[in-house]
Amino acid sequence: MVARAYTVAFEGVEARMVEVQCALAAGLPQFGIVGLPDKAVSEARERVRAALASMSIALPSKRITVNLSPADLPKEGSHFDLPIALALLAALEIIPRDAVENTVALGELSLDGRLVPVIGALPAAMAAAEQDRSLLCPRACGPEAAWVGATQVLGAATLDEVVRHFTGQAPITPAEAGEVQPQTHSRDFADVKGQERAKRALEIAAAGRHHLLMVGSPGSGKSMLAARLPGILPPLSAAEALETSMIHSLAGLLSEGGISRQRPFCEPHHTASMAAIVGGGRGAKPGQISLAHNGVLFMDEFPEFPRTVLETLRQPIETGEVVVARANAHIRYPCRFLLIAAANPCKCGYLAEPARACARVPVCGEDYLGRISGPLMDRFDLRVEVPPVAYSDLDLPNAGESSATIAARVATARAVQSKRYAASIGVRVNAEAEGALLDTFATPDSDGKALLARVAERFGLSARGYHRVLRVARTIADLDHSAEVRSRHIAEAVSFRLSIGQTDT
Repeated sequence: MVARAYTVAFEGVEARMVEVQCALAAGLPQFGIVGLPDKAVSEARERVRAALASMSIALPSKRITVNLSPADLPKEGSHFDLPIALALLAALEIIPRDAVENTVALGELSLDGRLVPVIGALPAAMAAAEQDRSLLCPRACGPEAAWVGATQVLGAATLDEVVRHFTGQAPITPAEAGEVQPQTHSRDFADVKGQERAKRALEIAAAGRHHLLMVGSPGSGKSMLAARLPGILPPLSAAEALETSMIHSLAGLLSEGGISRQRPFCEPHHTASMAAIVGGGRGAKPGQISLAHNGVLFMDEFPEFPRTVLETLRQPIETGEVVVARANAHIRYPCRFLLIAAANPCKCGYLAEPARACARVPVCGEDYLGRISGPLMDRFDLRVEVPPVAYSDLDLPNAGESSATIAARVATARAVQSKRYAASIGVRVNAEAEGALLDTFATPDSDGKALLARVAERFGLSARGYHRVLRVARTIADLDHSAEVRSRHIAEAVSFRLSIGQTDT
């Protein structure tokens, strides 16, 4: 008779149910695992054997076969240890079979029977809730998985605890959700002197999730400004926090089971590979664009990234998701991020300062920013030059607005957008609006239409550029508490669109 336990295999953020079948048959003693296991899963038999031996449970002198069904689905990871052990214990009639079949389990076993934390407890809990089963996992993973709230989560420290629970000797207390990690923003816009136009661009970007490109000489404050952006972004909603945490759970980035309402801020180095940025590698893991889901992706020294890496951003920016296609896997990850890019105006960085510029000015500037292709440049809603601040201004007292003041305006604008798009599927902010939504909510007044028509004709705006100007103008109007998009909103949106480069593709 076959005993069954259940676990999950991960395909991106989706957890697919796997049935772990265990059969004991007469024959030469053998312990085999089939069903397309990887090396870590195949080695589970030795960890399970040692963990049972530590509990004084000897394997019978029979042929033990464990099948992971469906057999054509690749099984990767050490989290299969616990469900294999449960199926084997149920086959040995040490624990009741029906109780095991009503549980989804995941966890790695150490040789002395301790349960080691594994990644993916949060999406596994989601899958267990859909199957109306409870989740059994290592105790350290319990607070993370309990955030789902729709299923019972049991966190055990050892395999012995698991056996005592299923036999009724010492039931395990259900885990409670971890603490919400407080938002910490030590950097404030009030500390930034000058750069009012760049601050305004960041405020608009935060309010409508518009992608922003900052160009300025070295030391002008581009990275400093970008580092202060998280301080003006509204906290994640409950749904957004769960979405983001599922990706971070797969990457092993959730600490102590706590979920943060702070939006992620990822800043990969320009030497990062394509797999690191978009996702891939062994197991097709999520990349930086997915880890920045619902948050900020800051790419400093933007033109220094490999051209192939930059070009892979074009489709995710438009669709809000990325498909990592490999020979043995096609994994889909969400990636609705706010892209903030920073670049020097040229290779030497001093294009606008004749006394310090190199001998190749202005050709060096054209060649350097030419590394950013026209189609990719067209996807930046906002483009702003960040001039150097005079050293004499650095001694002046702080006179700029604080992050809290700017954040209040951004939160108000985001609340307006949430109400506006409440009935629209897949649209949360102005940057995602298109088609009929733009016609309904972003049509400018007569003066604004005339201004936009002149700009489109004069500078050759692409269709994408035209619509992005409307989206930015809608966000500016929201910050201005205006129900209608007026000509001044169009003018400001156009000024940011044409700040760098006077033509669109």
